[in-house]
Amino acid sequence: MLSCKELVAHSSDYLDGQLSLRERLGVRAHLAMCRHCRRFIRQMKVTQGVLRKLPDAAIPELDVLAERLAEQRNQSRQD
Repeated sequence: MLSCKELVAHSSDYLDGQLSLRERLGVRAHLAMCRHCRRFIRQMKVTQGVLRKLPDAAIPELDVLAERLAEQRNQSRQD
């Protein structure tokens, strides 16, 4: 059976349907036994879904927003 580290290494290929049958079965067997990895895969699916909905063109306002959020995060860590 796969270790958690191996599952993480294969997670993108698993979600993209790029694993062989044997590899897919190994991932599914691990997921049946490991709730932490099931949670990880669910989070990866949500992340992929969000990324697919983002616009293809760059939006300058998003860069400004990301910088502001990073600054706020850094300030809250310093407090």
